[in-house]
Amino acid sequence: MEPIVLPTPFPVGPVNCWLLRGDPLTLVDTGPDTPQALAALEAGLGGLGLRIEDVELLVLSHQHSDHVGLAGTIARRSGCTVAAHRLLVSYLADVQAAMAAEEDWEDRLLRLHGTPPDRREAFLAVMRERRRYGGEGAVVDRVLGDGDVVEAGSLRLRVSLRPGHSPTDTVFVDGAAGIAIVGDHLIAHISSNPLVHRPPTGPDDPAARPSPLAFYLESLARTAEESLSVLHTGHGAVITGHRALIAERVRLHHKRADQVHEALATGPRSASELSTVLWPDVPVNQTFLTLSEVLGALDLLEGSGRAASALRGETLVYERR
Repeated sequence: MEPIVLPTPFPVGPVNCWLLRGDPLTLVDTGPDTPQALAALEAGLGGLGLRIEDVELLVLSHQHSDHVGLAGTIARRSGCTVAAHRLLVSYLADVQAAMAAEEDWEDRLLRLHGTPPDRREAFLAVMRERRRYGGEGAVVDRVLGDGDVVEAGSLRLRVSLRPGHSPTDTVFVDGAAGIAIVGDHLIAHISSNPLVHRPPTGPDDPAARPSPLAFYLESLARTAEESLSVLHTGHGAVITGHRALIAERVRLHHKRADQVHEALATGPRSASELSTVLWPDVPVNQTFLTLSEVLGALDLLEGSGRAASALRGETLVYERR
């Protein structure tokens, strides 16, 4: 398995695509739809004596544009089979429409949680600008479900949905080899933020959203149960000793909940107000990231009876218990 590292226009930095030699020649994830990422992909494959046209199977880990943006280009040029979890199928069929629907949902969520109009509009302008990185989408030829096995290069990859960072996060595990390809489910050098997303199924009302952090903690627990020697990640270095890293990530999420609980000591606040208390100088493009962090902590607090929420006018406000 060999990494092909591609540039992205995002704060997370370069993204890892993984090349699996063998039958079929497999690429896991694609990079964003930018000329720079495409050129780097062509150069990376070329350095291995290959071309995009040689790819036989494209496997996608989750919906974020730095992982699926070039899917349509690769599929069109190679004629490869595209494989993804069933929850990704409709998203990939029309990525631009899916991203537009996500922006509308984010706008409604930001309103609900008290984000000021000027900041909300500035953030949405950034998201509309980023929409082009999602690419043209692709038809999923092989729809995957939990427990399916994908022959990819020399590996037999078991498919497992591990939502949290996104609702479509999928990990691919070869238990015999002790290897997993995990996308952004777990990253060595930074926390894989459980981002609030428009659900791929179910109610479209932001007030009825599921908790991504609750999903993520459950997903991490499942990954900790796996006997793995190496995790190949979507960004940065491979992971060894995944159980210790997972324990640290879980600890940090509970520490964040304690920080939010303390911030509620002065009285009821909206999630947006809480995010500015914790990160007073956060840039506009990080608005949704910080709100997601706070909402995850509030979900933990509500679940344990340490906070409660109620509508005040059109804004959801949280109170310490």
